[in-house]
Amino acid sequence: MLLTAKPTQLQQPWLPFPPSLTLPNRTRLNTRRRIIILNNSNENNNSNSSSSSSSYPPLVRKRNRYRKLYPGETTGITEEMRFVAMKLYNDKTNKTVVNNTTSVVVQDDEGQIPDTWYPSMKGFLRFLVDNQLVFATLERIVDDSDNVSYAYLRKTGLERSEAILKDLEWLKEEGVEIPNPSSPGTTYAKYLEELAERSAPLFLSHFYNIHFSHITAGQVITKQVSEKLLEGKELEFCKWEGDVQEMLKDVREKLNVLAEHWGRDEKNKCLRETKKSFQFMGQIVRLIIL
Repeated sequence: MLLTAKPTQLQQPWLPFPPSLTLPNRTRLNTRRRIIILNNSNENNNSNSSSSSSSYPPLVRKRNRYRKLYPGETTGITEEMRFVAMKLYNDKTNKTVVNNTTSVVVQDDEGQIPDTWYPSMKGFLRFLVDNQLVFATLERIVDDSDNVSYAYLRKTGLERSEAILKDLEWLKEEGVEIPNPSSPGTTYAKYLEELAERSAPLFLSHFYNIHFSHITAGQVITKQVSEKLLEGKELEFCKWEGDVQEMLKDVREKLNVLAEHWGRDEKNKCLRETKKSFQFMGQIVRLIIL
């Protein structure tokens, strides 16, 4: 009987794992090792963060600061302009020289002309002529411009240039010589033309304030001067076809909608133009007493 030696298995020291392990087993083993290492590192990080957080005070979030609203901003740009106009009315006094004496010229709450004013026919004619030029410039710019913003303000019913022309024609028939536009009117008309090309928001500020100032105060002054110089003749300048307050309201609403697309910087510039508008119109009004 022959005895044979049982062959021994040779170890392969160059293998990193026992040969009895298959590839899936090796993969699971390596995965377990990685999980253990990650868990240990997370525990160390948590312990470090807890110790470090305990040494520092808790973070305090900064409170959001919101911009302060301008007076009338929640209503619209026309309300903002109204607040600017009210401030100008309350703060400003005009000193005018009459017969070599200085008198303070201010309107009362109803826009009445004070007794210190001495209107002249020559000055009143210049007042009408310059107003006609300014209103005609406004209407021509709005009608002829390709700017979409201006198209919304065409044929509002507030137009005054044709009405003033009728008054000037009547005065001419009465034998009164009609003068040419004077410096306040021509300067303002030129400024409006340049402004309309440069910025719609700035031009529309003048467009609204010119009509607003005439409806609220200008027509009152015109009527009172007419009573003193024209025996109370009711001028076409102070007549509108329809409810003038409703027409002004319609313009106000359209302008507020347009201003919703303007930035705050454009609105601020628009408010600054409000002051300029009243300055230009004030120079034309003062023609009455010069």
